[in-house]
Amino acid sequence: MSDAVHALLNRFLGGLREAVPLTALWAHGSLALGDFQPGRSDLDMIAVVAAPVTGPQRTALGALHARLDAEEPLAAKLHCSYVVVEAIGDPAVSHLTWAHRELTARPVTEVSRRELHTGDHTLFGPPPRALLPEVSDAELAAFVRTDLRTFWLPATAMPVRWLQDVWVDLGLLTVARATVTLDDGRLITKGEALDVLARLGAPPAVVADIRARRYGRPLPLPAHRRLRRAQAARAFARARIKATLTGASGAS
Repeated sequence: MSDAVHALLNRFLGGLREAVPLTALWAHGSLALGDFQPGRSDLDMIAVVAAPVTGPQRTALGALHARLDAEEPLAAKLHCSYVVVEAIGDPAVSHLTWAHRELTARPVTEVSRRELHTGDHTLFGPPPRALLPEVSDAELAAFVRTDLRTFWLPATAMPVRWLQDVWVDLGLLTVARATVTLDDGRLITKGEALDVLARLGAPPAVVADIRARRYGRPLPLPAHRRLRRAQAARAFARARIKATLTGASGAS
C-alpha cells in the first residue's frame, strides 16, 4: 500500500469514527487480494456499524466523502458500504453505499464476502471471520452464474456499451474470473484474469489493450480501431459466457 493510500485510509477511518458508531472497517477487492494499482483500482471498503445510519449520520457521511473527494486525489476511487452488524449475514439486504460520488444502496455480494474472508484486510475492529458468515462454494457459484446470466449476457446484446473502455475491461475480466470460480471455487485477481483470457482464446489485441490500461500506458484508439475492439470483445464475451454457463469453460 502506497503512502498516499495509507494516509487517505487513515483520514477516512478517523472521519468514520466521528460520524457513525463504527464496529469494523475492512477492505475487499484488489486492495485485499494484492493487485491494487494506485489511481486505477477502486478502494473498496466495508464499514460495519453498530446501528442503522440516522439522517444526521447520513449527512455527515456524505460530507466526509465529499470533503475527501475534494482534497484527496485518490478519494474518487473510494467506495464504501455501511453494513449494520445485525444484518451482516444476509447477502440480499441492500446497504447504504458511497460509490461514484453519491450515496446509494447496494448489497454486499457473495463475491465481495468471499474476498473479505480471503483477503482478511482489516483496518479497524475485529476481522471479517469474527463477524461475517463464510460463503460456501455452492453459494458463490450460484451468484456468479446468476450474474453472468442476468446481467452480463444481456449486456453483450448492447453493442454501443462495448465502445467504452470500462465495458471492455470489466466485461472480459469478469468472464475470466467467473470461469475460474465456477471451475474450482477460487477468486483470482484482475492480473491473473488477463492470463486466463489468453488461455481462453481472447483476442490478443484486446487483452493487450486491457493490460496496458491497468498496468502500463494505453494509447488513444482512433474510432475505427475502437469499433473493431468493441466487436471483438463483445463477441468473445458472449461466446465465453454461453460456454461457461453450459459447463464448457476451458480455463485450465
